[in-house]
Amino acid sequence: MKSIVYYLKEYRVQSILAPLFKMLEALFELFVPVVITSIVDDGIARNDWNMVLRNGGLLFVLAVVGLISSITAQYFAATAASGFGLKLRRELFEHINHLSFSKIDKVGVSTLVTRITNDVNQTQAAVNMVLRLFMRSPFIVFGSMIMAFTVSAKEALIFVVVIPVLFVIVFGILLSTVPLYKRVQGYMDQLLRATGENLTGARVVRAFQMEQKEEEDFFRKNEALVSLQKATGKLSALLNPFTYVVINGGTIFLLWSGAIHVNSGSLTQGQLIALVNYMSQILVELIKLANLIIQVSRAMACYHRIQDVFMIPEEEAENKILDRIALKSKAQPDSDALFQLDHVFFHYEDAKEDALLDISFAVKKGMHVGVIGGTGSGKSTLMNLITGFYRPNKGSIFFEGQDLRESDRSQVLDKIAYVPQKAVLFTGTILSNIRLGKKDASKEEVEEAIRSAQAGEILEKKGIDAEVLAGGRNFSGGQRQRLTIARALVKKPEVLILDDSSSALDYKTDANLRNTIRKKYADTTTFIVSQRIVSIKDADLILVLDEGKLVASGSHEELLKTCQVYQEINASQEKGQKKEASHS
Repeated sequence: MKSIVYYLKEYRVQSILAPLFKMLEALFELFVPVVITSIVDDGIARNDWNMVLRNGGLLFVLAVVGLISSITAQYFAATAASGFGLKLRRELFEHINHLSFSKIDKVGVSTLVTRITNDVNQTQAAVNMVLRLFMRSPFIVFGSMIMAFTVSAKEALIFVVVIPVLFVIVFGILLSTVPLYKRVQGYMDQLLRATGENLTGARVVRAFQMEQKEEEDFFRKNEALVSLQKATGKLSALLNPFTYVVINGGTIFLLWSGAIHVNSGSLTQGQLIALVNYMSQILVELIKLANLIIQVSRAMACYHRIQDVFMIPEEEAENKILDRIALKSKAQPDSDALFQLDHVFFHYEDAKEDALLDISFAVKKGMHVGVIGGTGSGKSTLMNLITGFYRPNKGSIFFEGQDLRESDRSQVLDKIAYVPQKAVLFTGTILSNIRLGKKDASKEEVEEAIRSAQAGEILEKKGIDAEVLAGGRNFSGGQRQRLTIARALVKKPEVLILDDSSSALDYKTDANLRNTIRKKYADTTTFIVSQRIVSIKDADLILVLDEGKLVASGSHEELLKTCQVYQEINASQEKGQKKEASHS
């Protein structure tokens, strides 16, 4: 676990100067009551207005210098805190990007988003406050007591009693509220997660008329959060009245005792005013210190959650541990195969059952492979294993004769273009989105890829520089799918994986797309995952999955004769097509 100091290392100068300038500001504040004492005792009492004006000017100078010191301290503190947040957020983002898909699935995207936004912001704000107040507040408290002793040792004994009582009250309430604040943060996480899921699935919620249920669920979680915050707030609210009672009680006693000594001549009026000022300074700084500690306790909870993410091993480190076990019984690859899976088993994190069971097959270069099966049969999981996004729990996957676990992942992915089930577009333009597949692609190459993906009408209507909103929401589902396919085609990959990525296309467009890929990308090994037999019937090899098992493989004609699962899928789809034809 990296300490907070590690992230402030590049800003050590600012981290030192910020509290030093705050200490300088505090020092000037401690001199203010002394100057006021001189104004009252040496100026007003003796009717020496020159003395009053000189000391008044000194107060103005102290105020200006204190203001400059405060602004300077704030600048250095803000610079250091911003740099801290920048480095922490950057390293956290890099770490998350290097996590395996299985770990991201386990932790949850909403949790990771909360860590990199809210938790980092809370920690950054706490660092800013600590740099400004952590040394200033204790310095003012104990400095006021020391200065009080320089004014009057007898009257300063009141401070010796008041300050410990105040510390007991402040830290007693803090020790009671810190666990509650941690619970509040936990409830806040739950509410944020529920809100995020609700907004993401807004269409689903409305489609199934679940608005009332979701509202009730939100209000229930919100009420739980509010109730806990009220309880915490009531306990925290005791801080001010208790401290004010002690301070005002101390002040009353100070005025009563001071008045007796002023009357006897052993204490001046100015000195009594100075003592009251020091008492007020102690009150203000203790309240600041209490707020600081509350902020720090919240931030530390956030920081520990951030470090929990850092404790998750990155994919390479995790794979090395798994590979030391898996490579002990490694099979020998087929020299003629581009891809070869040998008795592959796989299950997701914390899953009770395997998603894939004993999968074995080989694919030669340039082949067109179809993958079909019912929902949940493991088609997408198989594609994720082939791309190396997940690692098998048992068995081996070979690419070009080398085990994927021993291969350089970046080199493997350079040869593979993957189009996922969900078409994902990013904010920018059509050109910038397609160039994600190939950074240095020319406009001509991009336009060729778009036309190959059967999206030529998008070019004609909108142009290559058309704006793309977040998620591509200004395009239809079919348009998004074709643009994501174009992003893969512009790469001119050795391996193309279409993971049910043409489901929104009509039969004619789907057929034209497959014909174009066969002609223009004849040397490309293509995997087509689909639930429609018509999309894969021309494939050189068809893999039929059922409940995670490879039940059959072969050509369309062979499977119609030998595979019952394939026969049932074909029969149901032919029946559906006949119904559509009769209705039309």
